[in-house]
Amino acid sequence: MQADVIVDTKGMACPMPIVKAKKALDGLQTGQIMEVLSTDKGSINDFQAWVKQTKHELIKHEEENGVFKFYVKKQ
Repeated sequence: MQADVIVDTKGMACPMPIVKAKKALDGLQTGQIMEVLSTDKGSINDFQAWVKQTKHELIKHEEENGVFKFYVKKQ
């Protein structure tokens, strides 16, 4: 999946991945996609709750070698 911006939050604990993601998403246009990389296991629940709260779309999330990838589409 092609992302317009990649936010690397590996090694950061809650709430920093969400804080950095929000800052990056604020700079995107509607319809653009942000990819967030995180190693925080709690980020799965955090991102699902955050996108519901903000009305953005979590297109998909996956895990690869202990790194969680979240793809969020700005609404």
